[in-house]
Amino acid sequence: MPKLTVTVITRDESANIGPALDSVFWADEIVVVDSHSTDDTVDIARQRATRILVRDWPGYSAQKNFAADQASHDWILSLDADERVTPALAGEVRELLSDEPPARGYRIPRVSFYLGKWIRSTDWYPDYQLRLYDRRVSKWTGAFVHEGVDVGGAVGRLRADLQHIPYRDIAHHLQTIDRYTTLAAQQMRERGQPVGVAGLVSRPVAAFLRNYLARGGWRDGSVGLVVSVLNSYYVFLKFAKLWEASGKGK
Repeated sequence: MPKLTVTVITRDESANIGPALDSVFWADEIVVVDSHSTDDTVDIARQRATRILVRDWPGYSAQKNFAADQASHDWILSLDADERVTPALAGEVRELLSDEPPARGYRIPRVSFYLGKWIRSTDWYPDYQLRLYDRRVSKWTGAFVHEGVDVGGAVGRLRADLQHIPYRDIAHHLQTIDRYTTLAAQQMRERGQPVGVAGLVSRPVAAFLRNYLARGGWRDGSVGLVVSVLNSYYVFLKFAKLWEASGKGK
């Protein structure tokens, strides 16, 4: 019966880390890697985690790989501080690990809570995240943003949702968009992604139509509209920043 280590990377997550770790109390081990938080994150985590390590921030993928390397067990459930494992998901994971799993990694559907509503539409759902994996054949990759796990073997899917509470409000959402689009533009530039004025117009429009119409944002009323607009704004901003960085904005 494989044992499970839950890994969490943190920085200034005192508002989130307690409930996140409480949701995985059943795991065999909990490892938290903190990047010099200036709030009570470490103190809160110390009451719940098996191990706490503090180190400089090397980037998302490097930090998550480091956390997995510190685990005592080979099966890893990677959890973000703003996420919660539901009892249904906990039961599904525990049942899967009651014997050797047939796959080497598992994608988990993630549902986000935003403006008082669980969003089960737009690009936000089911938003499958590969979070449960065998570290012996897996590695986090991605230079700046939108990191993911490369698994050397079969990948399966779980059914129960992982809960996500990404933003306090619209202002926090916009701050996050600004930060992540800067990283995304930098990553696209290093990969040689082309950008032109036509793309600055067509890509955000296509993103809005996909989110609001094709993926059912309209079903979530005004909140679905806000999510669809801000998802398309994210697309516009990352390509606008790429356009600026390429020298076309001079």
